[in-house]
Amino acid sequence: MTQNVDTTSLIVDFVGGAIGHRFRSGEGRGQALAKAAGFSPGVMPEIVDATAGLGRDAFFLASLGAHVTLVERSMTMHELLAEGLERARAQGGRYAETVARMTLIHGDSCALLPQLNPQVVLVDPMHPPRNNTALVKKEMRLIREIVGTDPDATQLMQVALETARNRVVLKWPLRAEPMPGLPKPSHQILGKSTRYDVFVKAKIVKTT
Repeated sequence: MTQNVDTTSLIVDFVGGAIGHRFRSGEGRGQALAKAAGFSPGVMPEIVDATAGLGRDAFFLASLGAHVTLVERSMTMHELLAEGLERARAQGGRYAETVARMTLIHGDSCALLPQLNPQVVLVDPMHPPRNNTALVKKEMRLIREIVGTDPDATQLMQVALETARNRVVLKWPLRAEPMPGLPKPSHQILGKSTRYDVFVKAKIVKTT
């Protein structure tokens, strides 16, 4: 799946670009992802990002104070993530503090989730192609070439629903049909182009 893929132009960057801007601007718990993950006054969820990808969501959640475990099964993407985390750590300050709350694991989430005993699981599989999109961004094309199409996304969601202690969050295109084979979510949080299908199993106990 990763053979003959030129990844030299794909960089995991937590310092520059959109993620760095979001970090510096202090966007916080009011964001849709934070609400979906269970952040609320006195609640700091522990999160497993089961499909780490470029790590942007995990970095954002860790910047809010959460401890986030990133699981990535593609060795190529895992190596890119490790390099990006090291660059952010080298920046020091809040960047280093955020990275210190992130744990990167190489492996398959379907096998690892039962061992991790997660509180909250975030699943962001490769989304179905949008029919009205003529050109896919180069970055997304590269990611798709590296990680594939996630044909086992439904299986991963089922494992997440079985193993998560408190909630599972599925990140999905705003107008896409629900992922087949899943129960109806407890609620949905809508963004501009993305929605979060939230499956609540138990209330997260306040820590403060």
